[in-house]
Amino acid sequence: MSPSRRQAPVSEIGEFQLIRALTRGFPRPGSRTLIGMGDDAALLAHPSSAHLVISTDLLVEGIHFSKNTASFYDIGYKAAVANLSDIAAMGATPTYILVAVALPSSVRYGDWKDLYRGLSVPCKSHGVQLVGGDTSASHSSLFLAITIMGQVEPGHALTRGGANEGDIIYVSGSLGNSAAGLACLTHQTSRGKISTMRQPTKFLVRRHLQPTPRITLGRLLSSRRLASAALDLSDGLSGDIEHLCQQSRVGALILEASLPMSPHLLAYASQVSADPLSWALHGGEEYELLFTVSPKKQHSLEAAVKQLRIPATAIGVITSRRSGIQITHQNGRTQKLEPKSYVHFS
Repeated sequence: MSPSRRQAPVSEIGEFQLIRALTRGFPRPGSRTLIGMGDDAALLAHPSSAHLVISTDLLVEGIHFSKNTASFYDIGYKAAVANLSDIAAMGATPTYILVAVALPSSVRYGDWKDLYRGLSVPCKSHGVQLVGGDTSASHSSLFLAITIMGQVEPGHALTRGGANEGDIIYVSGSLGNSAAGLACLTHQTSRGKISTMRQPTKFLVRRHLQPTPRITLGRLLSSRRLASAALDLSDGLSGDIEHLCQQSRVGALILEASLPMSPHLLAYASQVSADPLSWALHGGEEYELLFTVSPKKQHSLEAAVKQLRIPATAIGVITSRRSGIQITHQNGRTQKLEPKSYVHFS
């Protein structure tokens, strides 16, 4: 792409030229894509032996992302992961994605290309095809709406509503990295390149901008029926455990001493005199999986994740609904865990 074309505003390129350039970087249409991009709608062949899983997400500039702390590539990448994570939380295999975007006329063609390049990278890693969408103009902000589809075996889909008293609560990965990474970016005068940052900042910023969708773990939990309930950590542990408990009509006890926190998080928190526990409990946009496992299946679960080298940590236990949601601190004191996650319109 010539530098002059890359710098040209999208208003000079035109809607249909933009649409024609979309599919590069995504997997080629497979045998089940009967009609893909370019028609009024996609036509897909779906196996009768699977259930269809569909999720949609709307991302708004100034609410879900800021161009001060994320490049167009980062915005696209994270938008794809957020939707892939929803499919992972259901224990499904992602298959197709549709992307609708509203662009201010000032956005450059090169930035628009970077946005779709960011979208394509995690999709390509999981064989997800782009089969449609829409491109529109916006008066001011950037809007991104994604619909993602997947499939799962009948009777194997994970939900938030299956946790039982006595089940063990697990979380994948480590907690608080995304919130700490956002703090790193917010306190910088300029975003800079991740490659030039020092540890632990580099690790935390990358976890915020380019998180990992836990597709393999979700498939493991559903295909082997290991989890009784699951959801992804998008709003933060304190808020998402509340969602799970509400749907399952149970309570929960979280153990502070068991919460997995990376050495990078602890080092950065010490450096800036911040509380790492607050990031771990309330920081959102982790896109890790929070799930519950019956004690009878604990050994099978831990053997399976160890074999696949998937990080998963037991952090508590499901209790009775009347007990509510509590946390036991390292000093032995137990108190109510107040959800402090982000809530729209609050």
